[in-house]
Amino acid sequence: MGPRIFMKSTIFLGADKALPAMLLFTVMLAGATPDATGEGVRFDYAHQAGWKEVHGDRQSPVALDSNNAMPDLDDDEDDSIKIVRTTRDAIVVDNSHTIQVNVLPGNFATIRGRRFQLQQFHFHTPAEHVIDGKRYPLELHLVYRAKNGRLAVIGVLFQKGAANPAFDAIMRRVVRAGQAEPMPEFDISPLLPADLSYFQYLGSLTTPPLTENAEWHVLSQPVTLSSAQLEDFHRYYTANSRDLQPLNGREVLYHRDAKR
Repeated sequence: MGPRIFMKSTIFLGADKALPAMLLFTVMLAGATPDATGEGVRFDYAHQAGWKEVHGDRQSPVALDSNNAMPDLDDDEDDSIKIVRTTRDAIVVDNSHTIQVNVLPGNFATIRGRRFQLQQFHFHTPAEHVIDGKRYPLELHLVYRAKNGRLAVIGVLFQKGAANPAFDAIMRRVVRAGQAEPMPEFDISPLLPADLSYFQYLGSLTTPPLTENAEWHVLSQPVTLSSAQLEDFHRYYTANSRDLQPLNGREVLYHRDAKR
């Protein structure tokens, strides 16, 4: 997990050429020098013990337990997640360790009263986080960044059920590894549950360089995708999730969506 930042390189282009130029820039970034967010890092999920990057004792993912999570009872601040579900152009790419969607500016979230800009989102199978002993078949990570550089990740779990139209739209645009494909006017709404109750803890990126101090907000209510859609994802990846990491005494909060 690592956000990909877009530079405004299309300022002199017409609207019909801006998205292709952004697509080209995205492909160029695939070979960029890796930074603190993990872009450009190559690694192998089958040999996680060989991930040599320096890290501390606040790693992700973790097992979340409803009985041990602290209820978020602070009435002095807005602890909710508000996601602006605007429709924006996006770019789908198979980056050799997941299917990732890079989004143009316009999608943002207000998390506990602070504004974060959506950078990208991607998928892991099986799910990386476990809730009350249950591991779901797929997990979505929405990677946000604040103006001060702080990372916040919203984790969304998927269970088998009704087909998900947004997931279909993404998978239809997956081409060969390393090649990006534009996805005009994409709406993230179907990827999110109506109930935005969440577990919160401080953790890390789940791919090298495993950078810490990322805020995790794992939604407790899953969304659905069909068995056929999961099989479609498994054509590309069947095991791209990091092993569970110890909590090491970290506090886990649980915030219940006020709308529920």
